[in-house]
Amino acid sequence: MAPPQRSRTSTLACAFLTLLNDRLSESLIFPLLPFLLAGFSSDGRILGLLAGSYALAQFSFTPLIGALSDHLGRRPVIAGCVGGSVLGLGLFALTLSIDWSSIPWAAGSALPLGLLFLGRLVDGVSGGTAATASAALADITPPEKRAKAFGLIGVAFGLGFILGPAMGGLLGRINVILPLMIAVGIAVLNLVLVLAVLPETHPPEARLPLPRRRDLQPFSQLARVFSNPQVRRLCAAFFLFFLGFSGFTAVLVLYFKQAFDWGPGLAGAAFLVVGLVATVVQGGLIGPLVKRFGEWRLSLAGLGFVIAGCLLVALADRGNATTLVFNGVGLLALGTGLVTPCLRSLVSRRLDDSGQGAALGSLQGLQSLAGFIGPPLGGLAFETISWRSPLWLGIALMLGVVALVAGGLPNRSVKSG
Repeated sequence: MAPPQRSRTSTLACAFLTLLNDRLSESLIFPLLPFLLAGFSSDGRILGLLAGSYALAQFSFTPLIGALSDHLGRRPVIAGCVGGSVLGLGLFALTLSIDWSSIPWAAGSALPLGLLFLGRLVDGVSGGTAATASAALADITPPEKRAKAFGLIGVAFGLGFILGPAMGGLLGRINVILPLMIAVGIAVLNLVLVLAVLPETHPPEARLPLPRRRDLQPFSQLARVFSNPQVRRLCAAFFLFFLGFSGFTAVLVLYFKQAFDWGPGLAGAAFLVVGLVATVVQGGLIGPLVKRFGEWRLSLAGLGFVIAGCLLVALADRGNATTLVFNGVGLLALGTGLVTPCLRSLVSRRLDDSGQGAALGSLQGLQSLAGFIGPPLGGLAFETISWRSPLWLGIALMLGVVALVAGGLPNRSVKSG
């Protein structure tokens, strides 16, 4: 039975703001990290570790958060995760606001860096909000409409891509700490809204007992989902997609700078195109497209767009860079906007309703693991092989994803459209 319209609207609003907050907490901080760390360390290895600590913590704890949402319900878990985001962002902002040189016993010590890592780790631990919000969307949406509902994830991703770097760049000119304060304020607003209006979407009769402790370890959780023949290929495709995507996007701005001598203006405009296209596709087009073509065909088409986009960006030179790169990143955004909600929906539809939280938590865990492994691999290829090699590596991985998805031709129980 469909939930009342008011309850559904409240759930959609809370899920959207939760997903947006999750994305903003990352997109606001990441472009500013070199400037924020200037007073503590200029070591690139420290920067890389701090940037990757969020994804590592998210990967480690997402299975537990997904299982808790199946056991306790979505509302308390989302509230706890958003509260953790408030604490993590707040600690990060507070640490950067303190003049540590004026504190004799702390000046020159590792304490400030330790607190920064702790803030990022706390925020990453609470990063299971995306999986739990996705499970709440699955609770209130019939299976055949879940790809459209999961498009909210892409809208939040796109808006975060637009708002995060833009807010960070503009407000950072006034005060480099100001964007962090705005991020904390958004997280507090998110928490108030969740506590005030979010209904419980997972009824008590559908609750599951907590798995054994060993089954809550992230690799055990992933092993279990990969042991399910219904979703094994799709989960592998999901992981490889984000491994390739995070690998080449991590060095994309550096590639623009080295290959084309682009400054932050052109590079920022390219990411603005990505955000706008992803928002339009997943916010307005994904529902009608799924209705007409089905998730399986759209996944393959989206992968084709991603491969074409990577080719255009990799083949660009200084003479045609503006045309090829902007068309290329537009295709990348279009393809990603189709692939991610459709793959999530295909996995969700192949499982029964009782385990949606754990299953979608596993997908979030796969994305986090790929987000932790992909950027160092992309950076290593960039430095040791060639500037364009992360894009060629991404194309190779996308071809592997095509093979996995194509081999998962929908059976009678999971129609293609």
